[in-house]
Amino acid sequence: MLKGAAGTAFGLGSVLALKGFGTSGLKQDPATCRATDESAHDKNFVISNWPLYIDEPDKGYRSTLQDFEKQTGIKVHYTDDVNDNSEFFAKVKNQLGACESTKRDMFVLTDWMAARMIDVGWIQPLDPAKVPNLHENIIDSLKSPDWDPKRTYSAPWQSGLTGLAYNKKYLKKPVKQYGELLTRKDLHGRVTMLTELRDTMGLILLSQGVDPAKFSDAQWNTAMDALTKATSDGQIRRFTGNDYVQDLSAGNVLACEAWSGDIANAGDDNLVFVPPEEGMMIWADNMLVPNLATREGNAEKWIDFYYDPHNAAKLADYNQYICPVKGAQKAMEKVDPDNVDNPLIFPTDETLKQTHRFMALKEFQTREYERQFSNVTGV
Repeated sequence: MLKGAAGTAFGLGSVLALKGFGTSGLKQDPATCRATDESAHDKNFVISNWPLYIDEPDKGYRSTLQDFEKQTGIKVHYTDDVNDNSEFFAKVKNQLGACESTKRDMFVLTDWMAARMIDVGWIQPLDPAKVPNLHENIIDSLKSPDWDPKRTYSAPWQSGLTGLAYNKKYLKKPVKQYGELLTRKDLHGRVTMLTELRDTMGLILLSQGVDPAKFSDAQWNTAMDALTKATSDGQIRRFTGNDYVQDLSAGNVLACEAWSGDIANAGDDNLVFVPPEEGMMIWADNMLVPNLATREGNAEKWIDFYYDPHNAAKLADYNQYICPVKGAQKAMEKVDPDNVDNPLIFPTDETLKQTHRFMALKEFQTREYERQFSNVTGV
């Protein structure tokens, strides 16, 4: 059920539809485009992740990152410079396409982008003997995505929901339906939507009574017309990656499309996450080791560490995203009893029934849909 907003069902042949993919010359063979693993003597690890995604040390609290460093003796160089999948792709495409180092040992990307990078040969396989916790403890719904059925190349970091958020300090009438973002006059110019096509268009389709897992070109065009009108009318302030939270907290934005854990972890009690009445999109972000990473062994230790149920529970207690690790809910009893039944971390069947994934697209559809979406959003 936890198949991300489009990602897991995405056709692997569609990799050439990526912006910047014009020739097959960008494809690599991970077996030959690899570096010697220096983990045995180089106790460093470089990772790029999304903002608000890892617990931070505080007075009297040691973070999971610090726990990892103490347990392994590895120094972590952690950067939260993944704000948007396509934006991050633009940072690394030239190096990866030329079989050059990105100077990273790992980055974390959403299902659909992970699928594309794996298909084009930019990601190194993991040694299953070095990540036993991954294969033992990954929840069944994330175990075998179509694009990496044996989790040879990827490991979910967290999963989450895409819905609505608003600031109750500045907006007295709550938002309940996604369609309100496009039309409510009191929200004019103070709405943001996400740069992720499959989240934004998936929710617009849902608001029009259309299943995003199965829609026609005509239904897509109707949804795109609605987005185009809202944009040209000035209803939408801007399209964002993870950086919408600051505007929402400051009151520059009254309501927005949002990722569940961002709101729970924003540290602002005025921000409210709302499952739209029409339904939500669901997705996962995945840990990937790029070609020419020089410390793959350290990266594998990182994966195995976070697939220990206690460590997974401690992380999820902080960032409030869906935990991909079996046993973490039991471990949460000791970490934070108040979160044992938190549906944002451990969704109920009722919550999952409200979630949707995006339709698998053919290459020509991907190219055309991304072109239309980019023309409207400017991304």
